[in-house]
Amino acid sequence: MFEAAELGRSVSKADYKQAEPDLRLALLQAQRQARHRGLPVILLLHGVAGAGKGEMLNQLLEWLDSRGVQTHVFWDETDEELQRPRWWRYWRKMPAAGNISVMFGAWYARLIEDFQQQRIDDDGVSAELERIREVEQMLIDDGALLVKFWLHLPQDEQARRVEKRRKDPQSHWHMAPETAKAAEHYEAFTDLATRVIRETDTGHSPWYLIEATDRRFRDLTAGRTLLRAIEARLSSADPAEPIRTSHAPALPESASAQVTILDQVDQSHAIDRPEYKKRKKALDPAINRLGWLGFEARHSVVVVFEGADAGGKGGAIRRLTEALDARLYQVIPIAAPNDEEALHHYLWRFWRQVPRDGYWTLFDRSWYGRVLVERVEGLAAEGEWRRAYHEINNFEAQLAEHGVTVLKFWLSIDPDEQLRRFEARKETPYKKHKITDEDWRNRERWDDYKAAVNEMVIRTSTEYAPWHIIPANNKRYARIEVMRIASEAVAQALGDDDHQRS
Repeated sequence: MFEAAELGRSVSKADYKQAEPDLRLALLQAQRQARHRGLPVILLLHGVAGAGKGEMLNQLLEWLDSRGVQTHVFWDETDEELQRPRWWRYWRKMPAAGNISVMFGAWYARLIEDFQQQRIDDDGVSAELERIREVEQMLIDDGALLVKFWLHLPQDEQARRVEKRRKDPQSHWHMAPETAKAAEHYEAFTDLATRVIRETDTGHSPWYLIEATDRRFRDLTAGRTLLRAIEARLSSADPAEPIRTSHAPALPESASAQVTILDQVDQSHAIDRPEYKKRKKALDPAINRLGWLGFEARHSVVVVFEGADAGGKGGAIRRLTEALDARLYQVIPIAAPNDEEALHHYLWRFWRQVPRDGYWTLFDRSWYGRVLVERVEGLAAEGEWRRAYHEINNFEAQLAEHGVTVLKFWLSIDPDEQLRRFEARKETPYKKHKITDEDWRNRERWDDYKAAVNEMVIRTSTEYAPWHIIPANNKRYARIEVMRIASEAVAQALGDDDHQRS
């Protein structure tokens, strides 16, 4: 594979000076168009040690408008990063629409290092390569341009550069400590790199091998390749439309009648006030204890609350958090994305809220808006919400792999109970703000939402993140069920035998 990047190609100083002004102008124009059209660009830089990735990037930044470029280096993981799933550190750095994010190594460097340090075996490499392909496709499907550069040097050239930098104290700033170390394992590194490149080189996110022996050839090749990639992406889309905007027709006015999971919910479950107080009195200290046990064990919990308007999400959240120490949790209310959030992949704002090890995060509505309200109201194109099932499962799988307990509750009420609660809110001064014109309008799409919920549960109820459908016509019963299920799931995850006996 790398023979194609060992041909000894070079560019003379005169030819470089002649080509540079036109390339610089074209790159600036392409960058301005990308910003205007809302095209997010992710530039991944990797390659053999000593190939001059930093030098090349400095040149690109001189040609581009650096105000629209953010550079991210993923060296040693911080304590904050270690306490979250590994992809959290990358999702935080994803570019907003119209910006360019340059990532040194990123997920590829981590994979190669893990294998070299024997933290993962061959099967682990295969699993992570599959994860990489899925995430990259997810970003591309959302409209991002992913450009991947691999800078290559022949082994003898790498050895020469490393030796020169060792002898020249003034050049040490060019060479990170790991550069010299990596140069000692050239063949093993390139063998693994060959596999990584071949298995992640796709039509939508190809690798570009750049011969880096000659600095001028390297820089011109990188600049021209980036230019062609941006121009090709812009020309493939409708110039009258922003890259990341989709116009999707709403679903028909009424979904076809069908029996769904929600039709099978038994709403006869109820408990009276004395029984409610008795059960809550037992559950409160048990959950509080589990919260602190989880904190000590560095075990985090993510809880998702979904349901129809007036389904009782807020009340269930309050009863659960009343049992927890306020220092151990945060509640994230989810509404329509703000301007910053709308410029990113829809999962970006949720990745940012993943809790540190030992803490709880409770979402009042969640990423499932993509397959519920955005689907029903035509805010997402059919292709977007259909692929979201897999994207969501992937996201939740990464949480579970990190050891997070993922709890998902759908609080189910019937249309008559919803109407009763709407009317009650109109008459209660401190609840009037909860009822909006949109809530009334959503009732007209009850069957459409019911069909969407049915498909959501079928496609995203997994062994690591199952859905819990809670009959919620009786608020007291629903609140106790949420607390019971949460306490049992966390106790099981922590191996807490005392809770099981209580």
